[in-house]
Amino acid sequence: MATRVIIVRHGQSNYNVQKLIQGRNNESVLTEKGRQDAQKVGNSLSPLSIDVMYCSPLQRAQATAEIIHSYLHSRPSLSSINQLMEIDLPLWEKQSKLEVAKRFKTEYQFWKERPHEFKMLLSTSEGEKEHFPVLSLYQQAKKFWHEIIPQHREKTLLIVAHNGINRCLIMSAIGVSPEYYHSIQQSNCCINILNFSGNFGESVQLESLNQTFHLENPIPSTRCEKNNLRLLLVRHGETEWNRESRFQGVRDIPLNKNGKKQAQKTANFLKGVSLNFAVSSPMLRPKETAEIILQYHEGVKLELKPQLQEICHGLWEGKLESEIEIDFPGLLNKWKESPETVQMPEGENLQQVWDRATICWNQIVEDYSNTTEGKTVIVVAHDAINKVILCHLLGLKPRDFWNIKQGNGSVSIIDYPQGIKGTSILQAINLTSHLGSGILDKTVTGAL
Repeated sequence: MATRVIIVRHGQSNYNVQKLIQGRNNESVLTEKGRQDAQKVGNSLSPLSIDVMYCSPLQRAQATAEIIHSYLHSRPSLSSINQLMEIDLPLWEKQSKLEVAKRFKTEYQFWKERPHEFKMLLSTSEGEKEHFPVLSLYQQAKKFWHEIIPQHREKTLLIVAHNGINRCLIMSAIGVSPEYYHSIQQSNCCINILNFSGNFGESVQLESLNQTFHLENPIPSTRCEKNNLRLLLVRHGETEWNRESRFQGVRDIPLNKNGKKQAQKTANFLKGVSLNFAVSSPMLRPKETAEIILQYHEGVKLELKPQLQEICHGLWEGKLESEIEIDFPGLLNKWKESPETVQMPEGENLQQVWDRATICWNQIVEDYSNTTEGKTVIVVAHDAINKVILCHLLGLKPRDFWNIKQGNGSVSIIDYPQGIKGTSILQAINLTSHLGSGILDKTVTGAL
């Protein structure tokens, strides 16, 4: 049984509205919208059995936590802890982002482009001292995990904190480098879910990132330029072999009845999104999912990309795990623990899938980046393909393959403010609430 950790960002504050940098300044307070959104979070979490809550001692986070706590039926203990404090930016606090970008032009650009190397020179009684805000926060997050996770093994924890520390909690848990600090989005009152298999340092799965379905904007909005490129990465709906946990790989298994329902719910979820282009794996299950989604987007043609087809499991295909263990003893366990080392018998290895999927993804981004207007592209593929792409965007490696979850019918959202030459921003990963399961991904798990 895993230790489930639910991470929430505080509600909208008056500093958020004024676009002021908050940091560890404790003058910032929740707006009325921030309080209302906290109530929505509490309502969405109320059915869950939560064992313990931790929050930042800063009042915007503490107020959010107290509102959420009042909705929880399980009435967990609530403690504030300094290790959940926001990033420390003492030279910039209480100033507007525009003002900081203008007054500290070189430093601000460095902060945006190389956050892991960004430093501030602070005056102390002993002279000037170098302060590395992101690196310090990342170490703070790691210390929190080291101390807290062993105390609550196989329990459900709820954390209410801030934009920066939430990013570092998520990144440090799944092995993402601090240099990707600006690549992960955290909306006010969003929900993230991590599943720890053991202590910090052991396998951790990111079940979802930046859920906002419980708020007014079910799809996180972008604050990027009008020529922003947005890609919606969708996993196909359920098949009968998914339900049976039978390895399908490149076997062309169609959607089952539930899979078609999931595709329709995803179509309804994306109905109000203006899609410009659509790309899919040519296999039946993603192609049918894409076609169901596109019924509401007249004139959008579906382009099929063979490079996006699922990993070839070779001789594993059509088999259950028990059958694979008999025929290939020990190899399945190796696939689960060290996926990057496994060569599928008469099939592919993960590096081969990684190479073709990421090359295809980058080509899609490049093809649709050459525009002066914003565009939205939907890409429908498979479990392994989607995981590989998301790992790649987070700077992870094939060994980290299992750190990302992709449910049937899930939606992940990636923005490219400057196109292929700029960095990507992961606005959301593995959204499944539109399928009617609440904040948890309750789609089938098992074979790919």
